[in-house]
Amino acid sequence: MEATTDLTLIFNHLRSLMKPYETGSVKARVDEEKRYDLWSEKKVVIEGRKRNDVYFAGLVIQRNYLGFYYMPVYVDEDLKAVFKPELLKLLKGKSCFHVKKMDDQLSEQISDALRSGYDLYLERGWI
Repeated sequence: MEATTDLTLIFNHLRSLMKPYETGSVKARVDEEKRYDLWSEKKVVIEGRKRNDVYFAGLVIQRNYLGFYYMPVYVDEDLKAVFKPELLKLLKGKSCFHVKKMDDQLSEQISDALRSGYDLYLERGWI
C-alpha cells in the first residue's frame, strides 16, 4: 500500500486484511462505513466463565486516527513480543492501536498480528 494518512483509505485497507478471517464461527457483527468488528460466535469457557462469543478485532474511524482494536494482545500479552517497534509504538492501553499513517511495512505487521491472533484463538479453541 502506498503511504497515506487518509483514514478512510487506511480503514478500507485494514478491513480488506481482516475480511479473510470472516469464516466459520468468526462473523462481522458490524460492517459499516466507519466501523468494522469481528467476533467469534462460538460458545466457549474462558477462565471458568461460559461465553457465547469472543471479540477478535475491529476498526473505528475516530477524529484524528483509526482505532485498530485487537483483543488477542489483551488476552495474551506475550503476543507483544512478536510486534515490531513500528506497530508497538501505536499501542495505546492494552489492546487499541492508534493508526494515523499506513504504509507497506505497517500493513505487513498488522497482517502478521492478525494471523498470530487468529492462530492463538484456534489453539485455545475459541474459533
